[in-house]
Amino acid sequence: MPRRHLRVTGAAEAPLRGALRELRTKLDVPEGFPADVLADAEQAVSAPRLPAHDATDIPLFTIDPPTSVDLDQAMHLSRRQAGGFRVRYAIADVAAYVTPGAPLDAEAHRRVTTLYFPDEKVPLHPTSLSEGAASLLPGQDCPAVLWTIDLDAEGRAVSTEVRRALVRSRAKLDYEGVQRAIDDGTAEEALALLGDIGRLREQLEVERGGISLNVPEQEIVERNGAYELEYRATLPADGWNAQISLLTGMAAAELMIQSGAGVLRTLPTAPDGAVGRLRRTAKALRVDWPHHVPYAELVRSLDPHEPHHAAFLQECTTLLRGAGYTVFSGGDVPSLTTHAAVAAPYAHCTAPLRRLVDRYAAELCLAAAAGDEPPQWVLAALPDLPKEMADGTRRGNTVERECVDLVEAALLKDRVGELFDAVVVDVQEREPSVGTVQLTDPAIVARIEGGAGGTDGLPLGERLRVRLTQADPGAAKVQFAPA
Repeated sequence: MPRRHLRVTGAAEAPLRGALRELRTKLDVPEGFPADVLADAEQAVSAPRLPAHDATDIPLFTIDPPTSVDLDQAMHLSRRQAGGFRVRYAIADVAAYVTPGAPLDAEAHRRVTTLYFPDEKVPLHPTSLSEGAASLLPGQDCPAVLWTIDLDAEGRAVSTEVRRALVRSRAKLDYEGVQRAIDDGTAEEALALLGDIGRLREQLEVERGGISLNVPEQEIVERNGAYELEYRATLPADGWNAQISLLTGMAAAELMIQSGAGVLRTLPTAPDGAVGRLRRTAKALRVDWPHHVPYAELVRSLDPHEPHHAAFLQECTTLLRGAGYTVFSGGDVPSLTTHAAVAAPYAHCTAPLRRLVDRYAAELCLAAAAGDEPPQWVLAALPDLPKEMADGTRRGNTVERECVDLVEAALLKDRVGELFDAVVVDVQEREPSVGTVQLTDPAIVARIEGGAGGTDGLPLGERLRVRLTQADPGAAKVQFAPA
């Protein structure tokens, strides 16, 4: 999923749509699915591999943005008679439709992830699956991978079960409606417990040293003939919902580690240089970060409704750039099994409609829970998965970066020659007159060229007045020079 949630709406969309279309061509983004893939999808939709276990009596519900129709997850929450809670989490079973080696499978390996543009998305699977038969839409019987995770009264997992099941979601909810219902006390218990369990899991995250980045959505709007950048802050319900997904990803990782075969999402501790750059970004955005305050504590103190804090949360995603996938089999568990931001072993397993690796993680977990060997097609694919996912993630990051560049160029296209306040957050070691600046307002990051004071080049970490020298949406670039 994208680290930046960037959206262009209303009058601002029309002049950018052509540039975004050209960008898709430049990046060789697939425009549609080949005929054999569509035919395979049609056949799969007409004859899915349905599970024997029927769990359609569980009143599941989904929580997603209002316009989303590719629904990977549905949940039901309850209290246990013995105390604590029961989380039932259904994940779309893509393997019920995709046959290893068939055209759908080959195309998914070519695409790897759904790509997100400000005006549309390019899906991993044909929409007849991802937005139709395989999506956990309300009132529709769907094959799913059903997790049952029991928690104690403090929210700690005490047991995990996972099996294939036929499920039926009862309701498609959105974050604002969920937040409103929980806040005003009108939510039914299964939904109200999201707040109780979410808060407990957030407290456990603090205790283990983890951190969740609830990154605000950026929106480009047009006002009085000019573009402006706004942020939509996440709600507490966004974070509580994410905690259920994190809980499942952690349970999946533990299952795979215990079985000796798996694919983990791993992230080493961020290097000092990356943290140093982030501190300079905080200075640029006037975010108070005392040296004695740990990064995780700072992030938890930020208010995403405050524009400078929202912009800083966007830049915090840079510390996730070292994340990768680690595979193992035959009981040879790797030395690095943890994800630094989660502060625990973790696996991607809850978004198979939008990410290739999750289908494989589900199969590994199902085998582990049953005490079986993983399917041969899964073991055969494991060695190549990290590179495939790295290539796909790199492509997604390129799309994200180019989209941000393009939208920021549109935002500033009529302000070439103007002066702005900024802080130099990066300087190229071999070319000290070239670097990166973080503007204070609007809160964007851009390239700067030209020394600012003698032979030392750009003053790293210092405030600087800069002049906008280029903002060309066609070239998707913004550039500054010292004033």
